[in-house]
Amino acid sequence: MTYRYIDEIKHLIEMIEEKDNESIEQAIELLTDTIANKRSIYIFGASHAGILSQESFYRAGGLMPITPIFAKETMVDREPITFTSKMERCLGYGTLVASNYPFKENDVLIVHSVSGRNPVTIEIAISAKKAGMKVIGITNLTYSKSVTSRHPDGKNLFEYCDIVLDNHGEIGDACVPIKNTSQKCAPTSTVVGSILLNTIYSETVNRLVDIGISTPPVFYSANVDGGDEKNKQLFEQYKDVIHYKF
Repeated sequence: MTYRYIDEIKHLIEMIEEKDNESIEQAIELLTDTIANKRSIYIFGASHAGILSQESFYRAGGLMPITPIFAKETMVDREPITFTSKMERCLGYGTLVASNYPFKENDVLIVHSVSGRNPVTIEIAISAKKAGMKVIGITNLTYSKSVTSRHPDGKNLFEYCDIVLDNHGEIGDACVPIKNTSQKCAPTSTVVGSILLNTIYSETVNRLVDIGISTPPVFYSANVDGGDEKNKQLFEQYKDVIHYKF
């Protein structure tokens, strides 16, 4: 038995391996340098794009010095859920959210938006650029180039990024056709985005070891004996670049 969704994901992984090595390598080098030099890393995505922020935050095997930007009005526990779409498009909200974080020159922002057209993510990227930060964007370039920006500048997210990671999904994100309709189901961006990030994070960790950081800032599982104590020790080493409560 074969399954269409699994086949689609395999195909997208092959595309990433074929076409995106340069961007992935650039992201690995940037994060390695950022962590080695004790600078901050932030990550943001609105609505379901924010799942990658949660994937990158406070989990066993994850990088400790990554601060998620949680814009409460765009998270999927907001009711009514349609309010999140309105807030993604609300001019000024992203700038206001960014103002609550201590962005500094040479910090890094990772932003995720499949279409890359909505103001909230664009404004956070603009705020990071104004602070002198580097911006890594995860988006669908084909999709993004097919739609107009909702930001007054007329640019989509990828145009504000120093490094662009293309998730190569379909326009509209869903990939499996529904019989007898023109609709599709099963989005790919979360799976592929997670693969991209964890590839970059894992390679970054081992590059840190290569340059002499023998104990990289990676979370131990809190459910393994001694995990809490080891996490506290690591947090003390990196607390100046971590901007969430621990």
